[in-house]
Amino acid sequence: MSTTQWWQEPVIYQIYPRSFQDSNGDGVGDIPGITSRIPYLANLGIQAIWLSPVYQSPNDDNGYDISDYRAIMDEFGTMADFDELLAEATKHNIKIIMDLVVNHTSDEHEWFKQARSSKDNPYRDYYIWKDAQGFEDDGTPIPPTNWIAAFSPSTWEWDETTQQFYLHMFSIKQPDLNWENPKVREEVYDVMRFWLDKGVAGFRMDVINLISKDQSYPDDLAVTAGSKDNSLIMAANGPRVHEFLHEMYTEVLSKYPVLTVGETPCVTTADGLLYTGFDREELQTLFQFEHMGVDSNPDPMIGKWNDTRFQLVDLKRILTKWQDDLSGKAWNALYWNNHDQPRAVSRFGNDSPEHRVRSAKMLGTTLHMMQGTPYIYQGEELGMTNVFFEDINDYNDIEIHDNYRKLVDSGTVPHENMMRYISASGRDNARTPMQWDNSKHAGFTDGTPWLKLNPRYTEINADQALSDKDSVFYHYKKLIELRQNHPIIINGIYKLLDSDDAAVYAYLRRGTGESEGETLLVISNFTDQLVERDYGYDTASAELLISNYEDAPTDNVLRPYESVVYRFTA
Repeated sequence: MSTTQWWQEPVIYQIYPRSFQDSNGDGVGDIPGITSRIPYLANLGIQAIWLSPVYQSPNDDNGYDISDYRAIMDEFGTMADFDELLAEATKHNIKIIMDLVVNHTSDEHEWFKQARSSKDNPYRDYYIWKDAQGFEDDGTPIPPTNWIAAFSPSTWEWDETTQQFYLHMFSIKQPDLNWENPKVREEVYDVMRFWLDKGVAGFRMDVINLISKDQSYPDDLAVTAGSKDNSLIMAANGPRVHEFLHEMYTEVLSKYPVLTVGETPCVTTADGLLYTGFDREELQTLFQFEHMGVDSNPDPMIGKWNDTRFQLVDLKRILTKWQDDLSGKAWNALYWNNHDQPRAVSRFGNDSPEHRVRSAKMLGTTLHMMQGTPYIYQGEELGMTNVFFEDINDYNDIEIHDNYRKLVDSGTVPHENMMRYISASGRDNARTPMQWDNSKHAGFTDGTPWLKLNPRYTEINADQALSDKDSVFYHYKKLIELRQNHPIIINGIYKLLDSDDAAVYAYLRRGTGESEGETLLVISNFTDQLVERDYGYDTASAELLISNYEDAPTDNVLRPYESVVYRFTA
């Protein structure tokens, strides 16, 4: 692709509506609350918002179980509120990206209510139904496969009324749609047109690479061997997935100036090229998860639950592979965290009072200088941290509670260990309410928050950040400004330096096209120690684009969590 596309240029800010800003005192964030904070986001400088689901939902999985794709969740407001948000964002030159969840619906969606009413209902084939393999001696039906769901022991749930199982890769209240049915696909395309015609600028597509299942439905051999915590890979990258996505592109996406980013678990860079290759006519970018597994538990039965720190060499290897393999052929989506991941500064930096601000800035610089479209998760620009709740009941997340039961009640993991793992790896780390100020409930709500606040809100909040010109907020603001003013940050070719360095992440960006002759040298110290590094460049003659200290390193000595970007010109 010789010409930069608009979707390669912006910095995108993810909002988890339930936790962003409450406007009516019910303790739940809502759309009018988001609208009220558009000036804050405009000040930061972002150009687009990825809005996690706001559709009607019974909230078994906090909005990722949709019961009506054309209605707004009652707790979040009305369609008129959404239209006002869209208008206000547009006034500030901010685009809205919707979250499209079409691998599954809620079991309370009208399609599924009809489908489960009888085997001959016209909507029956909107979902995936299978007979039992047989029955146990006590009459218990045996599921069609041994697949393990993300949020329950089996991906199959028995329906007494029609005497068949339905497939759900996630919660039992999230039945999978049958994409083999062309009527289902056209229903999805109609939903997409509805929102695009309203003026949204694109979609983040939830687990979109799971939509095509192998119709033979084989058993998961890893489960058979006793070494698997879920079977998502059995639905990932199925035989017709590229056919379906190309059809989606042809029928809908090609007709609008959209941004698309697919959430794609269980993918390699080779898969990434198939989904997002510039000539593929499928998706534009994707969220891969390889670097999110860099600190997973070595026991595959325990999965992501762990509190052991990652190894920088492993992180560099993964991110570099995605930079190198997609270079010139496809486009990366860059992220440290989102609503499903722990807070970046706690996971990859250092959230102690001494190093939190410095390491949060270091992480921002390291990511935003890579090639790809960067995403900021709400509160990341403040350096918000993980939280530790002593009582398991203070956590809300379905994944946390399902895995606590599975691992602790079975005796696999002691309670004390699991509580540490949850604090390090749990999704509720990202979902504690946004910290706006140091007043009661952090300015998030006048009521009782739906999820407990992180007690560090008194020191870490937007008011404090806006009043401190040396805050994480202003560092991110400068990163965004640099991206707008230096094309090399968008189009420069990435090259890793010293892959085996366990303390420092250093890389180059070499200019092409309009930035030909320019080079960026990015150096980030991931430790709390002084380290000396020399990459053979005369940094004294270079322009210091950005630093998280007041001055440049002296004698090639990097201070704790120091991050610098030098710009060289021919």
